[in-house]
Amino acid sequence: MGMAGTPLMPRSVVTRRRESLAGRAAPWLAVAALLGLTALMLRWQGRVWWCEEGDSAFWISDVWTSHCSQHWADPYTITHVSHGLIFWTVFVFWAKWMPRWAPPVRWRLPIGVAVAAAWEIVENTEFVINRYRTVTMSLDYMGDSVANAVGDVIACGLGMLIARAIGWKWAMGLFVLTEIVLLFVMRDNLTLNVIMLFWPIEAIRQWQTPGHIGGP
Repeated sequence: MGMAGTPLMPRSVVTRRRESLAGRAAPWLAVAALLGLTALMLRWQGRVWWCEEGDSAFWISDVWTSHCSQHWADPYTITHVSHGLIFWTVFVFWAKWMPRWAPPVRWRLPIGVAVAAAWEIVENTEFVINRYRTVTMSLDYMGDSVANAVGDVIACGLGMLIARAIGWKWAMGLFVLTEIVLLFVMRDNLTLNVIMLFWPIEAIRQWQTPGHIGGP
């Protein structure tokens, strides 16, 4: 008996509860560690922490300025939410078609965040930066700030959480909607960004860049 006559829980029950709590916390700790590691790696690559032009705004709406990709968020952040929508949908079909090899649901978010973090590190190498500057609308793109890159990874994670909450069908509908909106708002979206990075089309580039600059 415990204090005031309250029976003590068996040691095995306490142990299981602790293990359950640790199991629920582990994925979130992994996400936090990935974000910290991403920031350190990007800083090691020479990325600035924040926009060097002195603007402290959280959101920058104009992608044709040197502030783009230098603050926490801008219209391109929405494309990273789309990454998350797509990642979660891929996990859904992975679990459906190859359940034996699919990762547990609780580890899907850390895996998606790890992929997004790896891309941010690759994207901010000199090779990829020069690729953006050469073949896309991002003529004066100088790479992301650390804050922007970490914000993009967080946006991807948010997209995965949204997709989990609304289901993959609604997630794909939301993806299509954001692609259409972004196309009209900034003449760019995730689809065009991928096309122009890997299979550039000069006609699209000319339509996208009427004397402007931008960044992914």
